[in-house]
Amino acid sequence: QRAGQWTFLFYSLVRPVTMREKLTLWALFCLALVLLPSPTASVAVMSVDLGSEWMKIAIVKPGVPMEIVLNKESRRKTPVAVCLKENERLFGDSALGVSVKNPKVVYRYLQNLLGKTAENPQVAQYQKHFPEHQIQSDEKRGTVFFKNSEEMQYSPEELLGMVLNYSSGLAQDFAEQPIKDAVITIPAFFNQAERRAVLQAAQMAGLKVLQLINDNTAVALNYGVFRRKDINSTAQNVMFYDMGSGSTTATIVTYQTVKTKEAGTQPQLQIRGVGFDRTLGGFEMELRLRDYLAKIFNEQKKSKKDVRENMRAMAKLLKEAQRVKTVLSANAEHMAQIEGLMDDIDFKAKVNRAEFEALCTDLFDRVPGPVEQALAASEMSLDEIEQVILVGGATRVPRVQEVLLKAVRKEELGKNINADEAAAMGAVYQAAALSKAFKVKPFIVRDAAVFPIQVEFSRETEEEDGVKGIKHNKRILFQRMAPYPQRKVITFNRYTDDFIFHINYGDLSFLSQDDLKMFGSQNLTTVKLSGVGNSFKKHSDAESKGIKAHFNMDESGVLLLDRVESVFETAVEEKEEESTLTKLGNTISSLFGGGSSEPSANVTEPVQDEEEVPPEAGKDQDEAVEKPEESAPEKPETEEKSQGKNSKAESQTEEKKPDKEGTDKDEPQVEKEAEKSDEGKTNGVKEDEKEADKKPKPQKKSKISVDIGVELEVNDVPDPSPEDIEASKKKLQDLTDRDLEKQEREKTLNNLEAFLFETQDKLYQDEYLAVVTEEEKEEISGKLSAASTWMDDEGYTAGTKELKEKLSELKKLCKAMFFRVEERKKWPDRLAALDSMLNHSTIFLKSAKMLPEDNQIFTDVELKTLERVINETMDWKNETVAEQEKLSPTEKPVLLSKDIEAKLSLLDREVNYLLNKAKFAKPKPKPKPKDKNSTSTESNKTSSTDSEKVVPPKDETGVEEAKPAEEPPTEENKKETETEQKVEEETEGTGNYTPVMHLDTH
Repeated sequence: QRAGQWTFLFYSLVRPVTMREKLTLWALFCLALVLLPSPTASVAVMSVDLGSEWMKIAIVKPGVPMEIVLNKESRRKTPVAVCLKENERLFGDSALGVSVKNPKVVYRYLQNLLGKTAENPQVAQYQKHFPEHQIQSDEKRGTVFFKNSEEMQYSPEELLGMVLNYSSGLAQDFAEQPIKDAVITIPAFFNQAERRAVLQAAQMAGLKVLQLINDNTAVALNYGVFRRKDINSTAQNVMFYDMGSGSTTATIVTYQTVKTKEAGTQPQLQIRGVGFDRTLGGFEMELRLRDYLAKIFNEQKKSKKDVRENMRAMAKLLKEAQRVKTVLSANAEHMAQIEGLMDDIDFKAKVNRAEFEALCTDLFDRVPGPVEQALAASEMSLDEIEQVILVGGATRVPRVQEVLLKAVRKEELGKNINADEAAAMGAVYQAAALSKAFKVKPFIVRDAAVFPIQVEFSRETEEEDGVKGIKHNKRILFQRMAPYPQRKVITFNRYTDDFIFHINYGDLSFLSQDDLKMFGSQNLTTVKLSGVGNSFKKHSDAESKGIKAHFNMDESGVLLLDRVESVFETAVEEKEEESTLTKLGNTISSLFGGGSSEPSANVTEPVQDEEEVPPEAGKDQDEAVEKPEESAPEKPETEEKSQGKNSKAESQTEEKKPDKEGTDKDEPQVEKEAEKSDEGKTNGVKEDEKEADKKPKPQKKSKISVDIGVELEVNDVPDPSPEDIEASKKKLQDLTDRDLEKQEREKTLNNLEAFLFETQDKLYQDEYLAVVTEEEKEEISGKLSAASTWMDDEGYTAGTKELKEKLSELKKLCKAMFFRVEERKKWPDRLAALDSMLNHSTIFLKSAKMLPEDNQIFTDVELKTLERVINETMDWKNETVAEQEKLSPTEKPVLLSKDIEAKLSLLDREVNYLLNKAKFAKPKPKPKPKDKNSTSTESNKTSSTDSEKVVPPKDETGVEEAKPAEEPPTEENKKETETEQKVEEETEGTGNYTPVMHLDTH
């Protein structure tokens, strides 16, 4: 087939090529270059929608825009469950299967324990729901861990790390390439300790977290991305109501387009309000239904024992309750039934929807709560909300929809997104936007901090009567629903020595008492500063500008203290000749230096670069952290940055601040001042110079920045030490290695078993019997029987190495037999391909020899070389086939498939060489017609006719095909010819020349 394509290609190359075809081929070549994959686009990214019961994984890789990952059971969602046996780990559905038989070794709903101390009410609630687990307190950190045995003790972060590592493995298998970069979704109500716990789990799993994204934000992003065309400059308010298995969140999102400098007008989503209920979800409903089924079983009195005391039976009832709840969402009643619930007693009971709803009445009463909280946080009314969209599996319960519809006073609830996968798809879009390997359409995301954060400090004061006292000050760092990522700076002006301040949560009065208990510690960090006094001693002659603390809430919503510095200013003498121009230059550079820099796509737009936190309104100046005139962002500091005199640490951490309103106003002002500077001769400038000469010149200030030592003491939930993190990583890696070794042993064992059964069966097949002698057959059969006996006695307990050695020994014994059978199978196809190649190569050779001498593009040596290869290949084939026919099938064959392939390859190379030469060969120049003035009209006509005439070759019958005479070149034809020659020359210069050969080939 390939040889036939060569011949066709050769014929197509030597026919005339038109101008249009040349341009088309060139365009196709350029398009092919554009479509070639970029070498940098070889890294896939993933997202993990980490729910309390299920997780959904999505990937983006070259060629696959956004796709949900299928697990090993080909399901689109995977249970967040891990089973830990003595020498085995199971995940997902496999772990759930074990939970019914042995619930003690299966760990689920780990989200409720992340970043929690042992005293937290959610820990006690977890213990009540899963009494089979032994939960103990970690004395070092105050958190909890699971104790299965003395050797098997794992923290919730370690167990979550195992789940994340498993999710990474599923994504890599699906993408068929390594994946380490991930965006992980978390509930919007996670506080600082809970967010850090998820990051620690990902670190233990070896994942690089691009961002922790709130699940409601991920859902909103997914909704907006697929409705980009519907978003305009008019604000659209949408509420997403997400009731999952463990919790419920209501989020109000505003969509509208905004102008950006880098990408023009782009859509934006802004989180305006968030309300939540930490314990309202489908799992609580399932627990109510489980207890109801247990009560029915006890009332049936088929057993004297209480089913609630049997953990295994309760695990079976929970699984059945989950199934019944799902069915009751679509049916009015359903039969719950379990075989062998306890003591081999079967259970069967009818449950209707009314009974189920009666069990959960108090839960349904809590459905409107998150909606009211979200409205209060956003300071909006229901009339401003255009639609309410359902998210999460528990929203499928009919009663939930009824109560919610009544609460939001809408005609209907929106069900136009995938309630299960929206968060995973939104998160993977964000992952692609954050990755350097992909480019996506910008979509600006402005997330919001649910809990306010403030700075608290105390200092001594002296009253008028000389009595000393202590004043306690509070400064709001991030207000409730403040956008992030964002940087803030607080300046302490009244300290000249080392001091301490505290970072705590702000006013949490919007939380109920139960929520406050579950929230945990309201104190975040104690910051101890050292080196303040030394900085004042060292720069005693300079003016202090205060102690500046630089804070950053990053893309994951985690608060960081970047650095603390002591800032001073000193006067610097300024040269006279630079007075006017330097002032003007400083003004221009400060304007440009402080100009706006719009955020990159899909990154939350910061309100300011480093916003200076002003003193609280109504406070006495003595109580304020900084002077009133310093409450605004510091202009001198911006000017110093533009002059390159800022400290190295500041230049690395501070970013340009977007100035939405000021940018357009400032730019014309900059242009006017630049114009004045360029002219240099306007009256205004001269007058300014004269006035400047008369007035005393103000002294220029130079900024001095001294880094202050910082010691942080975490007050909510202490982070594990780096040594503890490394120990956990090693623990998880050892488990992974053990799992891989176990999988390798099982794979080897399966391969050995398969080899024994298949080979024993093959010994009775005709194609194998034909190639082995009786002695070989008996030897192979005996070895296989011995190996089967060994498998029954020792093989199933043998190690991986021993199994591999046994398999290798058997394969070596049967190698010759398999080789002879495989060769005989390959002969027909290989020989047919060789015959076809010889046939087409011969035709190609004849065609090449038939070219007229004037247009011959091949040399005699090239044609003779091809002829020699054809003859040698034909001789080898005939001789080898004849020799093989003389041998017995049980002997080693001399006709080998690899030799046939080598001959095919040699012929392929020779023909390809000649084809490539024909492809890039230049046509021979035609003789030029003589000048019209020097010859007679008749001779000129004859000459012109001779130069245009082409004599076609004769075919085998000797009949010559007539060709119509070509017209003499006119002025128009000459221009066309020149254009064609120009295109040919340009094409040749690019290395993609297509020859034009005027031949009629038969």
